[in-house]
Amino acid sequence: MDRRSSYTNVLASIVDGWRGHPVVVVGDVMLDEWRFAAPDGLCREAPVPVVTLRRLQDAAGGAGNTAVNLAALGARPVLAAPVGDDAAGERVRSCLTAAGVADHTVVVPGRQTCAKRRVVADGQILFCEEDGRHPGPLPAPAVDRLLDRLDALTADDATPTPVLVVCDYGRGALDDQVRRWLVSHRDRFRLVALDAHDLGPYADLKPTVVTPSYAEAASLMALTPDRTDPDPTAAILAHAPHLVASTGAQTAAVTLDAAGAVVVTADGESYRTRTHAAPPSHTVGAGDVYLAAMTLALAVAAEVRAAADLAQFAAGTTLAGPGTCVCSRQALLDAVDAGADRHAARIVDAAVLGEIVARRRERGDRIVFTNGCFDVLHRGHVGYLAEARQLGDVLVVAVNSDDSVRRLKGPQRPVNQVEDRAAVLAALSCVDYVVVFEENSPAALIEAVRPDVYVKGGDYRPEMVPEAPLVESLGGEVRTLEYVPDRSTSAVIERIRSHAPLPRPSTADAGT
Repeated sequence: MDRRSSYTNVLASIVDGWRGHPVVVVGDVMLDEWRFAAPDGLCREAPVPVVTLRRLQDAAGGAGNTAVNLAALGARPVLAAPVGDDAAGERVRSCLTAAGVADHTVVVPGRQTCAKRRVVADGQILFCEEDGRHPGPLPAPAVDRLLDRLDALTADDATPTPVLVVCDYGRGALDDQVRRWLVSHRDRFRLVALDAHDLGPYADLKPTVVTPSYAEAASLMALTPDRTDPDPTAAILAHAPHLVASTGAQTAAVTLDAAGAVVVTADGESYRTRTHAAPPSHTVGAGDVYLAAMTLALAVAAEVRAAADLAQFAAGTTLAGPGTCVCSRQALLDAVDAGADRHAARIVDAAVLGEIVARRRERGDRIVFTNGCFDVLHRGHVGYLAEARQLGDVLVVAVNSDDSVRRLKGPQRPVNQVEDRAAVLAALSCVDYVVVFEENSPAALIEAVRPDVYVKGGDYRPEMVPEAPLVESLGGEVRTLEYVPDRSTSAVIERIRSHAPLPRPSTADAGT
């Protein structure tokens, strides 16, 4: 059994545990119409392609796609949302029924259902036409009917307390009256997940989890998104306390498109996931997949890290081709198995590591090396490892064995055994390889790896690092990176022992 198999089993048990879970979805529903065509040359009248329609595909979009994904993942979703009394609305409702979603939509006479029509040729979206983009506020009778639906779906004491998913994309389904109802009836839902273009008005709802894009999160954190920054993790972590405070959320999962996600909690925890890049035509609705899986995992009391991994696995399975993304339960389980195998392959012994480094160096890669006990992984570790990864092409993390930690830290350490410490490090997307060493010093590994950059975390100068002379004699450079203030393993352990409250973030740490 490999070192990651136990975590794989944990993730699989979470997926099994949410089967049949009741979820109420409310929000903006759209029709995604896909016209798949084959190019037949260029138009003589204009420099545009001539295409022949091969296939027409309908899909529920917005809150509808979140509900479809909840059903595909094995839950029991109910959708309460307004739709127009038009052909697009009928087509959306047909998609919901076919997917196994309990349809409690409110048909609004005279209202136009938002519809997006995309023409795709050779995997490329040629254009997108949108109707009903600004449908306006719901008429009062429709609001009353929507609230009646929500009341009926959640007031039955015999029904297990459901999970609520709110999808507000500014299309008029959720006005102030609906938001007030949700806040006043918050106790009917043991978990609330929120995806909204504007999260601010929902702070009083106290959502369990919010899933903003980086642009949406940046607006709350008074940041200007840097589109040239491939990984804004540091900016998000620096402003994380303000983000969770301003949304009222326990957890915020900031999605970064092809770069994955950064997950932060009100308790100061953070976790980074990554995914592979995909063309924009392949990512439509991937955020809905992420939201559905994250919600279900938290609904069955999964740890935030496990929920984040499952959400990222689920979203990643849907990027193979153009269309509205939907992840099935079996596809997610297959992705978990494959992903765990990839993580297990990252944990190597010294001999294998030497072969890997030799091959990577032949390719011209720059090798970064660091080491430590990493007993209780915290935000300081994650930030420093992510920064270390930016210094080269390959990051190798050497971890002290349990006996080595005891010799260095005392008989009560480590708190976590080396198999767990290595597995958690291997799960970090910024870490390429993890190796365990028995000695007090990583000198033998440094000689074998001959790193281009040797990194240590701390507030001392490079020349004070004991391994500095060895690294420099091998032609490498030594860098020291500061930890996030007030974050250390010893401090975490002391707080646990004393039951002390978490330290208040400093002004700089809070980004104010």
